[in-house]
Amino acid sequence: MKCGAVAPCDVSSLLSVWESRVRKHRQHQKKEQERKERSALHKIEQQWHDRFYSRKPNTQQRNLLNGHQHRSPQNTQSGEPPAAEGPPENVLVDADTDALSFRLSGEHWKDFPKDLEWKTFLLEWHVSGTKIQKLPDFLASFSLLRVLEVAKNKLDQLPPDIGKLVQLRQLNVSYNRLSCVPPQLGMCHNLERLELAGNRDLSELPFELSSLKRLTHLDIAENGFASIPVCALRMSALQLLDLSDNRLSDLPQDMDRLTELATLFVHNNNLSYLPDCLTNIATLKLIVVSGDPLVCVPTQLCSNPNIKFIRLYDSPASGKKEKRTDVMKTTSQGQDEKDETKDGREKEFMDVYVSTLKDRENMPFSTTKVTISCLL
Repeated sequence: MKCGAVAPCDVSSLLSVWESRVRKHRQHQKKEQERKERSALHKIEQQWHDRFYSRKPNTQQRNLLNGHQHRSPQNTQSGEPPAAEGPPENVLVDADTDALSFRLSGEHWKDFPKDLEWKTFLLEWHVSGTKIQKLPDFLASFSLLRVLEVAKNKLDQLPPDIGKLVQLRQLNVSYNRLSCVPPQLGMCHNLERLELAGNRDLSELPFELSSLKRLTHLDIAENGFASIPVCALRMSALQLLDLSDNRLSDLPQDMDRLTELATLFVHNNNLSYLPDCLTNIATLKLIVVSGDPLVCVPTQLCSNPNIKFIRLYDSPASGKKEKRTDVMKTTSQGQDEKDETKDGREKEFMDVYVSTLKDRENMPFSTTKVTISCLL
């Protein structure tokens, strides 16, 4: 070979070597990316980032959080709009309490947004009017959650992991499809308000709920209870007990165990008498009963000026109309459709009515319930 001549080479072999190196490099990058996705470091970093912004959010941070939008996951059923077309849902910051709350509503929602899993800094959930049937598997990771309001959805159960929400103060699962309550709920020792009204087949509560010693508000109206749950009589801090619209035929003789009880709703049951032990509850201020079947009432309850004793009487016309409507719905559309009529409107009316009585000096001895219908 002469000096200065270029050695001959095979271009195809060089190209093969180069492609092999590129392929190995890409494989290495892919494996590294998979390793990072499996690692918990990314999740921890995201959670600390969110908690940093939730400590004392200033105006700029509030705008940032209020502008963070979730969109519904893409529906796979035919005819459903894609996720990008769904309405946005916000993580909101309460300007007064700096509490972060998540709000979700609308029948197009059938599941929770996937990115909700990383927002463990949230203090409140408000979800209503959706078709969601179960709470997410990652619920237990929201250890800071104080308010869980999931009324008027399609929930048919509460997960046992709900007992891990040790900071929970309020739980509202009214007007869903619950048939039981997990005993693990008794581990939420800070719970102060529990609402389970208007569920499908709920007729008992686990004894483990006796440990809810801070509970002041228990609402189990519009269910199938034939007697007061034993655990309720052991909730020593209870101030309001709503047992209306159940199947109670009597009240236990040890009701005076509830020494802090101030409000008792037992209307729309099958009670023919009230026990004398109610007169031993010094804190009792309001009792609402059904006057139609009631034949025996302790005199001290009626004559005590400190107790607002309200009897509700059904007018004959409204009673017949309600009975006829129930029969029609049962025969034509089945029991499921009848259960769906539980929407809380009667309870809302009672709440408004009772609130108007608080400032009155003279209380009505009885009130007649009437049905008002408007033809538009």
